[in-house]
Amino acid sequence: AVIVNGFVCKNMKMVTANDFFLPGLNKPGKLNAQGSAVTPVTVRQLAGLNTLGISLARIDFGPNGGQNPPHTHPRGSEILTVITGQLLVGFVTSNQADGKNLLFTKQLVEGDVFVFPQGLIHFQVNNGKVPAVAIAALSSQDAGVITIANAVFGSTPPISDLILAKAFMTEKDTVDWIQAKFAPAMSGN
Repeated sequence: AVIVNGFVCKNMKMVTANDFFLPGLNKPGKLNAQGSAVTPVTVRQLAGLNTLGISLARIDFGPNGGQNPPHTHPRGSEILTVITGQLLVGFVTSNQADGKNLLFTKQLVEGDVFVFPQGLIHFQVNNGKVPAVAIAALSSQDAGVITIANAVFGSTPPISDLILAKAFMTEKDTVDWIQAKFAPAMSGN
């Protein structure tokens, strides 16, 4: 087998329409503890995306605060379209020359589109009273995702609580309490 971008590239004689097809994106995902569900459509789920440089995801949000928490995509930019409901979205710029990080936010309703530049920390939250659904298109077949809180407080092995206490300018006991919330059983959330 030939490997391209880390994934098997099928012999053209073996390729079928099913290599370019994925059913079921019309079905909502099961909401996690944050009140959201991300249903990815990357090269991992749809082999036909290999080498195309694109992917997408359906994101379901519970009402009254369901969120896709602060995260980043290290290998792709994202364009988000609200299908139903409303979302407050935002991203933070990278370190500026003056040492400040700017937050850009926007309230979105059905049909609105917002772009999150590659690598920047961003979020979406349903601040409405009904469920919301969005479709995110990404400029990579496998953009990756780093959920900030999970990465910082739930790594294995854990980052030293003394390092995190100093970084977040808080007490070691506070960091210990937060890290306990991200024990291995929750690492998949």
